[in-house]
Amino acid sequence: MDLLNTLVDKGLRRETPTRDEALAVLATSDDDLLDVVAAAGKVRRHWFGRRVKLNYLVNLKSGLCPEDCSYCSQRLGSTAGILKYTWLKPGEASEAAAAGLAGGAKRVCLVASGRGPTDRDVDRVSETIRTIKDQHENVEVCACLGLLSDGQAERLREAGADAYNHNLNTSEATYGDITTTHTYADRVDTVNKAHAAGLSACSGLIAGMGENDEDLVDVVFSLRELDPDSVPVNFLIPFEGTPLAKEWNLTPQRCLRILAMVRFVCPDAEVRIAGGREVHLRTMQPLALNLANSIFLGDYLTSEGQAGKADLEMIADAGFEVEGAEQVTLPEHRAAAAGGCGSHEGAGCGSRAEAGCGSHAEAGCGSHEGGGVCGTAPAPEPAANEARTDLVAVRRRGAGTDLAPNA
Repeated sequence: MDLLNTLVDKGLRRETPTRDEALAVLATSDDDLLDVVAAAGKVRRHWFGRRVKLNYLVNLKSGLCPEDCSYCSQRLGSTAGILKYTWLKPGEASEAAAAGLAGGAKRVCLVASGRGPTDRDVDRVSETIRTIKDQHENVEVCACLGLLSDGQAERLREAGADAYNHNLNTSEATYGDITTTHTYADRVDTVNKAHAAGLSACSGLIAGMGENDEDLVDVVFSLRELDPDSVPVNFLIPFEGTPLAKEWNLTPQRCLRILAMVRFVCPDAEVRIAGGREVHLRTMQPLALNLANSIFLGDYLTSEGQAGKADLEMIADAGFEVEGAEQVTLPEHRAAAAGGCGSHEGAGCGSRAEAGCGSHAEAGCGSHEGGGVCGTAPAPEPAANEARTDLVAVRRRGAGTDLAPNA
């Protein structure tokens, strides 16, 4: 296919495709899907080899957010039965992070619900960052705390933060349909503040909220212009108790086309499969590793994820390898510009739509008995686009509980 040959050539040169080319990727047929994956896989392997970076989420403060982001289980007015708790102490957060690091994660994403941090919150998170780094020398830390005020990004950087996540989520044209308590411009401003402070910027999107192909291309081209090091791709988890609970618009094939389009538009960025992969990619998750070079390990902010052991087995079985702490994630030209962190994610922290920062999309369970990917008694596979509420389970372990985390 001439289109795919052109996109591969452009990706290897870091050249931006045209909007029409990006739209054409989303419009390809299921018959051509493996060709699309193979082509985007060439670009992924050129810049990132066969490495998969693991990221681990720690929800520092859960629920009770004053913002009205329609996709989020922590939003104002949400009746989802999620965990609700105030700030974890630095030692508690470090203990939670240790579980993910022991499971192979190299980046810890510290997330807190809310519009944005107060100066006291920044002090609190800064102490947490220092505690984690004192106990884990090589760990990368990404913060995701919502909209930043002047000077806050610099303070997080001084405390040892490597990256900051804040997702654009959807196109500027449709943003007001999803959130009314802040604007698309507010989000862009926070990403720019992170950049200016020397933090590795992480910013991505949420697919499956009722947007069309043009909206998806718009937000990915906007991300390309902002040039984050990390682009988390979330797939909406339609939590009961949120306004988008009935939005079951994605198929595994649609998710793969979206990931391929993001890879072609952002060829040398860390593309992360974030929240919702277990719910919407399901048994196609291993194929998606040919497109993205980063995932979250274990559970998400307010929902359960695939078992950490299953994540590691999936990576190995698909012929990939977990990226080591000593390896630099980003290509040399990006790693140098990013100040050496070289793995700046963003998503992670920004990967599940449930945080107050409004950037993390929550993935479903798929790891407990009776549910999805690694469950012991999976339900019969429904037709495409049918609601898979059986794959969505509220997190009841890890941070904010007395139970061991899933990592």
